[in-house]
Amino acid sequence: MLPEYSYGLIAAILCGGYILGSIPFGLVLTRLAGHGDIREIGSGNIGATNVLRTGNKLLALLTLILDIGKGATAVLLTEYFYPGAGLYAGAGAFTGHLYSIFLKFTGGKGVATFLGIIIALNPLAGLASCLTWVVTALIFRISSLSALVAAVLSPLYSYIFSDLKLAILAGILCILILLKHTENIKRLLSGTEPKIGKK
Repeated sequence: MLPEYSYGLIAAILCGGYILGSIPFGLVLTRLAGHGDIREIGSGNIGATNVLRTGNKLLALLTLILDIGKGATAVLLTEYFYPGAGLYAGAGAFTGHLYSIFLKFTGGKGVATFLGIIIALNPLAGLASCLTWVVTALIFRISSLSALVAAVLSPLYSYIFSDLKLAILAGILCILILLKHTENIKRLLSGTEPKIGKK
């Protein structure tokens, strides 16, 4: 069971995670690098895969690290001060990335932030999800497919390496990831989904 924290504290944790998750690092970095608005490039997404379509691999790597980092940071900071409440912070950070207050409640597809959250809550489950992404990407060279496979398997990894409550959180976030990837799924089925690194 989760620790019994007050509703006010839980709300504050959710809000804090949401604000941190709302920071659109992909957009900020591409603008600072002189690439303009990343939402007008490629898929229009603010994540690392679309940043890679600018041709700047370092920028894409930094976006990936920072998006993973904001999810992990929200969880780890909360766990340090309020053990057991990291699930709330993770949920808030993920929601912030998908529906950023800085982008009029639009945002990214959440995969990197999701991985950061799972890694922070249970490193083994997070590592298994990351390895699933890497292996799928090496085989098929399609980022969205790798993300979807990793997301779908994450509740199973969470249950095996952690417990039911993390599996439930992973399952809920997985559903949101699938909804955010609706167009990608259509392109995957039609065989028109672009491969990693394609501008």
